[in-house]
Amino acid sequence: MTDLDSFRSETRAWLEANCPPEMREPLRDDDDVVWGGRNATYKHPAQKSWLDAMASRGWTVPDWPAEYGGGGLSPGETKVLREEMARIAARNPLNSFGISMLGPALLKYGTEEQKLEHLPPIARGEIRWCQGYSEPNAGSDLAALATRADDAGDHFVINGQKVWTSYADKADWIFCLVRTDFTTKQGGISFLLFDMASPGVSTKPILLISGYSPFCETFFDDVRVPKKNLVGEINKGWDVAKYLLGHEREMISGMGLREGGGRTLGQAAADRLGTDDKGRLDAPVLRSEIALFEVRAQAFRAMSERFIDELKHGRAHPAQPSMMKYYGTELNKARHELAMSAGGSELLEWESEETSGGAPARAWLRTKANSIEGGTSEVQLNIVAKRILDLPSN
Repeated sequence: MTDLDSFRSETRAWLEANCPPEMREPLRDDDDVVWGGRNATYKHPAQKSWLDAMASRGWTVPDWPAEYGGGGLSPGETKVLREEMARIAARNPLNSFGISMLGPALLKYGTEEQKLEHLPPIARGEIRWCQGYSEPNAGSDLAALATRADDAGDHFVINGQKVWTSYADKADWIFCLVRTDFTTKQGGISFLLFDMASPGVSTKPILLISGYSPFCETFFDDVRVPKKNLVGEINKGWDVAKYLLGHEREMISGMGLREGGGRTLGQAAADRLGTDDKGRLDAPVLRSEIALFEVRAQAFRAMSERFIDELKHGRAHPAQPSMMKYYGTELNKARHELAMSAGGSELLEWESEETSGGAPARAWLRTKANSIEGGTSEVQLNIVAKRILDLPSN
């Protein structure tokens, strides 16, 4: 038996003994997702016990070093853990922008003091983070941001506004891009961390067409931030920002791999529309569209596995996250379009108990933002054209 075989056997036994039955069921709504944080609430006690069990082994971030709250696993062991979790349909114990975005940036650019202060609480789900990037006049042209950080001796004073700040009204801390030099664009940006409970920080939810408000406007009025919270060098925050964006796009691309409610599209459509005398979905055109989608989803899954392996071994192309982000979001939008086609006009209903308060329609509308958030599809395609296909700029 190889070392990986032994690890798989031990991991399988531990997961079977420690993953609660409730945490092996499909996600039903947003309350089933665990984000952690200082003010975290749990729909079911099993959510907290599962988080605590995984965090105790460092398996919320299995490939982070153990000294920072991680599991210290090798790439091969991390892959085995993911496979064994998928085998029993175990839920992700913790969703976290701290894990998917800030953590990798701190591991690369943070000081030892910053790593020890921030990474273990992220791994344990004790602090919830949000991202302060976009501004009203700095979206795709992020380097045009104007939120300023003025030097005040041992601290900075922050003034400005961010927009589309996901879950800012629920976050404990923010990682934020600020301008520390107005004589240049990218060269005048710095990367700061600060507590959302700091005096002068306020948020205002933005209502979406889905009826939900995951996004916020965030305002900073004379917010004092200690200089020790500067990540990387002053005016060199653009390097940190670009590195973090790659991980954000990798995270968003994962939408392309999700299944709704534990059932395939074909199963869900057959349940609603019925089957023919051969047991197939009784809607030939929709059946062929779903089959094509499933082929594309399997190809994307294979490509994702390869990308993750290359990333863990340092062989991934820097522009690959853009490719993954573009195709993953297109798949997610296509999945919801097909689900709505299978449901017909009944799924357009907005408030009934039968549709769980219009969940299918609201989720479908929410996907429209996938090709905007984290960098628009047009920007991602430009990056792929220039940096992977080597096409000319003009």
